Formats: sequence, structure tokens, C-alpha cells
Amino acid sequence: MMTNKGIIVVNKEPGYTSRDVVNILSKKWHIKKMGHTGTLDPIASGVLVICFGKYTKLVEALTSQDKTYIAEIKLGIKTDTLDITGNVLEKRDFNLKKETIENVLNSFKGLYHMEVPAFSAIKVNGHKLYEYARKGEKVELPRKDVNIYDIKLLDFQDDIIKFKVKVEKGTYIRSLIRDICAKLQVIGTMNSLVRVRQGNFKIEDAYTLEAIEKGNYKILDIRDVLNVREYELPDDLRKKVINGNELKLNYKEPFIIFKTNGEARALYHKVQDIYKCYILF
Repeated sequence: MMTNKGIIVVNKEPGYTSRDVVNILSKKWHIKKMGHTGTLDPIASGVLVICFGKYTKLVEALTSQDKTYIAEIKLGIKTDTLDITGNVLEKRDFNLKKETIENVLNSFKGLYHMEVPAFSAIKVNGHKLYEYARKGEKVELPRKDVNIYDIKLLDFQDDIIKFKVKVEKGTYIRSLIRDICAKLQVIGTMNSLVRVRQGNFKIEDAYTLEAIEKGNYKILDIRDVLNVREYELPDDLRKKVINGNELKLNYKEPFIIFKTNGEARALYHKVQDIYKCYILF
């Protein structure tokens, strides 16, 4: 029997949007309330964490986790979308050494001032950037600081550079590839992208849509994905917790679950010195 709340880790295949996957599962399980914790472009594959039912409130917390990708750069070609699916704008020869690539990749570790891609869903003046791009309208692209926690070369063969990178949320790998190529003084575009990890969610533990269709999957509980401490609900806090009131408590854990008779009643999240109600079960 399908539970009315939970989390599932999907191994998204290329060709699907993240919303496609949500819609497919929503229809399959007849669940209206469902959301994902970080968009993957149609060209990309890998870990897509989906929350449903009351657990959709966890989307924000899980989206904030760091992400690890394996990406490929196709050298000698430039596209308007910064990936291989776009229109080719330029072709150019290149001459690179492995050592040069490794040095350039290492130079991106740390704080990275990134320009958002023109083909993205970021809004400027009330419109998404890709709407301007599709119309050929010029608009100043926003920039933001993100952290590149680790980056290393995996392979360099012919016209393909393959690397692994661990990044802060909100990092566009297409933008990173554009800037890597600029520093290498070549042109290139994203050839493929696989999200292999998001927080503690690994691709080895993710399920394809085909596997899910066959019933080969596991629904995760909140205790499987967050570092939570469970407390029996004290009588003096019962009314406040049931009403979802904020609490000032001397606990240290970022997340706590209050329960009565072994059954979870509420999830609270610590914000500075106050515990705020996240989910009422």
C-alpha cells in the first residue's frame, strides 16, 4: 500500500525534465502534493530527490544540500545554450595538455563569481531568462557567488574533458564549463552531466522510472534523510506543539521530532535559538 507521505530518490534519465518526473509519479501514485529538491536540465541525468505529501515541506531543507556532478566538456564548439543541445555559434581548433587542464580546474576551487546562463529559469524584471533568450532579446545576466568545494579531472581524450565537481546549491555547471573554457583559452560546451550525489543521497541508491514502474523502489521516511532526535512530547508543551507554536528549548539538534506513544506528531527545526514547526503530522 502506498504511503501518503515520503521521499524517493530517482535516477532521472536524459530527455525528461524534473517536472516530467514529478508529473509521472504524481499520476502513477495519485498524489497531488509532490515536489523535487533541485532542477536537472533535460540533458542531465542522475539524483533527483522527490518529496510528497506532508514531506513536500522538506523540499527547501533538502535543496540546500551540496551536490556532486560528473560533467563532460566537448571542446572546439560553442552553443547558445552552453550545452550540446543548443545552436552552434562557433567552431574552433584547440591544443591542450592534461597538466594545463588540471591547473585550470584547481583554480576554480573556493568562492566562484558565476554569471547565470541565458537559458535558465532565473527571473529578471518578472520574466524568465530563457524567455528573453528564445526571443533573441538581450538582458543583463545576474551574477552570484557560489562555492566550488572540490573539482578534479577524471579523463581527457580527443575533444572530451571529463571532470568531477562538488558544488554549493544554485551552481550552474554550464556556466562553470563556459568559464573553464575561457580560462583555457578555448571554446567548449557541456556534453553531458550526471548528478551523482546530493547531500547524503547517492546515485547508487536511486531508482529509474522503469524500476519504479516495476515496483522496485523504496520510500524513505524523514528519519532516513535528516539527522533528527526524537523526544516524547512533554505535557507542558503539548498544546503549543499541536498548534505549531515556536519553542525556546535548550536542545542542540537542528531537527527534532516530538512523538506521543511512539507516533510522530511534529517536526521542529532550530533557527538560531528558536525551534520552529516544520511539519505537523
